[in-house]
Amino acid sequence: MPTNTPANQPDSATKFIRVESLSKRYRPDVPPVFENVSFTIDQGDFVCVIGHSGCGKSTILNVLAGLEEPTNGHVIMGNREVSGPSLDRGVVFQGHALMPWLTVEANIAFAVRARHPAWSRAQIAAHSLRFIEMVGLKGAEKKKPSELSGGMKQRVGIARAFAVEPKMLLLDEPFGALDALTRGVIQDELLRICASTHQTVFMITHDVDEAILLSNKIMLMGNGPHAQIAEIVVNTLPADRKRETIHHDPQFYRIRNHLVDFLVRRSGDMKRGIEAGHIPGAVPRVVRPGLEEPHVIVRDPGPIIKAVA
Repeated sequence: MPTNTPANQPDSATKFIRVESLSKRYRPDVPPVFENVSFTIDQGDFVCVIGHSGCGKSTILNVLAGLEEPTNGHVIMGNREVSGPSLDRGVVFQGHALMPWLTVEANIAFAVRARHPAWSRAQIAAHSLRFIEMVGLKGAEKKKPSELSGGMKQRVGIARAFAVEPKMLLLDEPFGALDALTRGVIQDELLRICASTHQTVFMITHDVDEAILLSNKIMLMGNGPHAQIAEIVVNTLPADRKRETIHHDPQFYRIRNHLVDFLVRRSGDMKRGIEAGHIPGAVPRVVRPGLEEPHVIVRDPGPIIKAVA
């Protein structure tokens, strides 16, 4: 049964990120990619977004980054509306977006220098090297992007975003081009950094297992056009979960099955050309799969998808 926001839960006005009534329409004669998207993010949250292609995930990320303007709605970070790019928000795109005339270390140093203009050359070099080593590129510092593989280029982009140490990291499928071993190393490092710095992360992924390992909340988006966030799934696994043992926890499979079932249902909707369960203006359902009585927060009553028992 729907419940109102508990009295001990922070009001949305105190949230680190507030996204309110966001819509994006590229032309007046076509439907919006997404509409009336509203959600909040606490400082220190690691949020993963999952949904089928075309639902506007990357566009929402670009709006959060200040790289794209919404048709309607706005994004508040802290007490300021996002109106353009900022070093407080580090972005890793699907493509590496490196400057081809600069070496690996120069690409990263360029971002570090922008963040810390008063630092000496030695300080910038030492700081950059730390993140080059983190992504496994020590020895490739002097190479230019044309001398790197696709996966290595993506690692440079990841290192550059980490090196700026932003208040919020925005990651658009950042590990898709990496081999499994490197992906695991960087995921573990990302978890370590987030645990020690309380880094806020908003990440797009198509990998259900990756979302469960990394995030404490998983946003499930409906199909576009007119896409909305259908559910926010709370990750009920222990915060100190490890890649090597996560699959031994029965709660892992309850969450995983819940996510996969959602994606399968939405695939069926796409084939039929409909958007089942579309609730205009509804606040996303918040569920905790596996708990007997899932905590659900809604302001506009609507159908509630039962959490996995």
